[in-house]
Amino acid sequence: MDNDASRDAAQDAAQDGPGTPGRRRRIRRRVLMAAVAGCAVLGGVLVLLPWGPSGTRAPAAAPAPGAQALAAVTTGVPAALPDLAVLIDERERHLQAHPGDARSWAVLGAAYVEQGRRTAEPEYYPKAEKALRTSLKVRDPNAEALAGMAALANARRDFGAARTWGEAALKADRKRWTTYPALIDAYTGLGDHKAAKRTLDRLLDLRSGPAVQARAAAVYRDRGWREDAAVALSDAAAAAEAPAERAAYLERAGQLAWERGDLDVALRHFQAAVRLDPDQRAALAGQGRTLAALGRTTEALNAYRAALAKQPLPEYALELGELYEALGMGQAARVQYDLLRERTARAAAGGVDDELVLGHFEADHGDPDSAVQRLRTEWRRQPGVAVADALGWALYRAGEAEEALKFARLANDKKRGGGVRSALYVYHQGMIELELRMSGAARRHLQEALRINPHFSPTRVPLAEATLKELGEPSVEDVPDMDAKPKRR
Repeated sequence: MDNDASRDAAQDAAQDGPGTPGRRRRIRRRVLMAAVAGCAVLGGVLVLLPWGPSGTRAPAAAPAPGAQALAAVTTGVPAALPDLAVLIDERERHLQAHPGDARSWAVLGAAYVEQGRRTAEPEYYPKAEKALRTSLKVRDPNAEALAGMAALANARRDFGAARTWGEAALKADRKRWTTYPALIDAYTGLGDHKAAKRTLDRLLDLRSGPAVQARAAAVYRDRGWREDAAVALSDAAAAAEAPAERAAYLERAGQLAWERGDLDVALRHFQAAVRLDPDQRAALAGQGRTLAALGRTTEALNAYRAALAKQPLPEYALELGELYEALGMGQAARVQYDLLRERTARAAAGGVDDELVLGHFEADHGDPDSAVQRLRTEWRRQPGVAVADALGWALYRAGEAEEALKFARLANDKKRGGGVRSALYVYHQGMIELELRMSGAARRHLQEALRINPHFSPTRVPLAEATLKELGEPSVEDVPDMDAKPKRR
């Protein structure tokens, strides 16, 4: 109403001209009416607002922990671990009395998947599968349970199964936007980057918001669009409301900054993520990675140990073991490698495929022939970019440099999906080329690896620097002959 009064006053001014008595009377009348109306509205608002005993406005009640976790798992976003525990307990008790509730079985399964992912405890995955299959038994087709099975398969690194379940979920309900992120992960793991991009485009048509922005950032990163990925993650973190969700996006932003060698930015993101969610162990591992590169070794070791204490992922044990090796602490490194073997064995019992991390470990610290065998099988099952790089490196370590180069080139070929611009992948290609006496190409790729991230590995960076020093400056002989075949050293 006050806007109407102001508009009428403006009309009066236009009619009467400046300074006329009629104009002044009408303006006073309109302003008085606006003031009275404003007081009436304000009084109504004051009556409706709750006030505390001290006269301050009472804060809005926060959702119950179970409700917060329910909202998270049903929309595919990270949930806080304490809230997840409450949700799981609530659903288990509810289902004892209502075993025919298909949606509650699907929610319980999704909560188990998230719990297993956040804690790295594979025992949750068989529980998740049982709950999700029960949901499908009660009601089929059931898009919610089918999408849950896709998320479970991704958590187990079974991308072929994830694709099958995800496509079935879309067939049941194409407008259910939460299915699309699981399918994007599945296509990426299978090396089908075109399908991943198409699926992202469909998702963007259906939905916006922080969860979608974060998913888009992952696709942009895989395609080498780092600036776009950084902007999308920044927007997602700013828009996320729940602390656990915001912390997850900040952790991913930290990882992106780490990959491009921006240590200060990476550390700030990782630290902010842990402040928001102390159970954000990926951010703690990221702190360890970054602090080690900054030379703050004691802090780095403490961060890795804290991450492993609550989320004992084999890849964290491998990273910590290699840091110990770089520090000359061989016995401590072997303890971490034993932990890696134990954790991958436990994961396998829960249906998790850890062949990729085992292949990395065996290639550099165990049996390269075993690594090749594992990774060839993995490549046949799910030929993603990460597997191409790992198999190429394992072949090189096993003395098969010519075949190794084919896979290394594939991992770095933008046309084939290798647009991620990984310093480690480029380093691997450079070292393989060096073995094949391709000095010019080796020099270029080792230099590129250090440009992408001068701190990408505590053990490999010194090797890259020493190799470049040994190679010296390029000469006329380093001009590549496109018709020449690689030669062994």
